[in-house]
Amino acid sequence: MYTVILIIHIILAVFLVGLVLLQRSEGGALGGLGGGTGASFMTGRAVGNMLTKMTAIIAALFVVTSLTLGILAKQDVKEESLLADLPVQSSMPVSTPVSIPTPASVPSDTAQ
Repeated sequence: MYTVILIIHIILAVFLVGLVLLQRSEGGALGGLGGGTGASFMTGRAVGNMLTKMTAIIAALFVVTSLTLGILAKQDVKEESLLADLPVQSSMPVSTPVSIPTPASVPSDTAQ
């Protein structure tokens, strides 16, 4: 199930990128391919509207598959942590302080 949705998600991503790249920033989608002649099947404005609607539909499906993949991934995650396998100590061991012996007197350099 996860693999099928992932494949659909990737296909939708490729289509979404293609649709966005086909659109022009000024709103006249597909440049000169839509034409402006009366003999063409669709005018430039109609092609732009169609691409805008298709982009919105593909984007909505992309969001739905993203959420579905997120939910499925969350269900597959075990509640165990990587730290759960480590041994647990009840308390830290207390070490006894080490006393450093100090010389009672410092030898003086009196012999000259």
